[in-house]
Amino acid sequence: MIRSVLALLLTLLALPGAVPALGQDTMPPAPYAYTQLEDPALEAEASALMHTLRCLKCQSQSIADSDAPMAGDMRHQVRSRILAGESPDQIRAWLVARYGDYVSYEPTVSATTWPLFAIPLLVILIGAGVLLRRLGRRRGETGAEAGE
Repeated sequence: MIRSVLALLLTLLALPGAVPALGQDTMPPAPYAYTQLEDPALEAEASALMHTLRCLKCQSQSIADSDAPMAGDMRHQVRSRILAGESPDQIRAWLVARYGDYVSYEPTVSATTWPLFAIPLLVILIGAGVLLRRLGRRRGETGAEAGE
């Protein structure tokens, strides 16, 4: 009897946490999540932008290719803002301000992203320096042997 009362009590305590999670799956997608714009030029502009934005859930797909609900919401935002007259650069800036630099496949140089640009250049310069030193030593050794 005590076990059944405890099981009932635990079930009742778990229900409030499960109900909101179930409600999120039944929400309809945003209007422009899966519907293209009527104007082909505006849709092309929106599509080009969507291919340069990362889905934050999938992480390896653009929002144009992802089926995640969040990507659908982001596609809706892009298309709605294009219809409202915003430029792709303005929309990208808004999304970066909202989600961070990670949302963009085309990062810009900023206080947080400069290492992405500086470190590869630094590695190339160090590699070139090491290579030049080794080649210089070999030439010196070859020249010394020829002089003997």
